[in-house]
Parts: sequence; structure tokens; C-alpha cells
Amino acid sequence: MHRRQLIVAATAALAASAFAHHGWSSFDQTRPLYLEGKARKVSWRNPHVEIELELAADLKLPADLARRAVPAQSAPVDGPKLLAQAQLPRRKDKVWELELAPLTRMEAWQVAEIRPGTELSVLGFTFADEKGDAVLRVEYLWVAGKAYALRSSPA
Repeated sequence: MHRRQLIVAATAALAASAFAHHGWSSFDQTRPLYLEGKARKVSWRNPHVEIELELAADLKLPADLARRAVPAQSAPVDGPKLLAQAQLPRRKDKVWELELAPLTRMEAWQVAEIRPGTELSVLGFTFADEKGDAVLRVEYLWVAGKAYALRSSPA
């Protein structure tokens, strides 16, 4: 009987983990959003790093955003096009949940562990219908003067 309960509990935990993890197809990749602010809470773990980001009060698109250099990655991503298309969110949420890459990819990019209070900016995608929670799947991360492309490993 205990073995059966253990199997049921393990299956439920895996299902919850899979539900919490969003693939790229859940996000509107035609409308890249720019966010910047301060990390309030950081979960540096798999299936991917998560950051609760408190947006800057005066959030605006940086004048140089379309000209920022982005690092080469193994996935075919048109970084300059995404930067040129960047917009601010239509939602008025002041706090967003950021989904970054898995730990192995963060290590491949040599991203230092982000701590609460860290200032950062990101470009990514939210859910196509923009309903539910304010979640952004991060394509590009800028922190401590460095840029990281998170969809895949460095090229």
C-alpha cells in the first residue's frame, strides 16, 4: 500500500513540475517585450531559473536597444530583428515572473548567480493571449554589463 501511495505522489509531483514548465510554443514570439527592474525573488534551480522582477517605475524602451549587440547562440534567432521590434508590455503589472534557461545553459553562458536586489533587463515573450499571470520567457538577459542569449547554448 505504501508503495502505491509513493508512486501516486511521485506522479503528481512530476505532473505539477511539467505544468509549471512552459515550452516556447506557449508564448507569442511575434511580439518581443522589454522589461527592466530589480530582482525581488530568485529560484536558481531546474527546470529553469525563475526570477520575480519588480519593474522600474519609469519603464521605457532604451534609446540604444535596437543597436545592442547580442551574443551568438546555437539556435537560429534573429536578435537584431527582435531588438528592433521590442515593445513595452500592455499589461500594467508591476511584478513579472521571468522564466530563464535551465541551470546547465546558464552555466554554459557563465551567468553568475543572480541575487535578490540585482538590477537587470530582459527581452522575451509573454503568453499569446496575455491572460493569467504576468510571465515572460526570456530570450535575452542583460545583467552586470553583460548580454546573454538564453534560448540555446553559446555558438
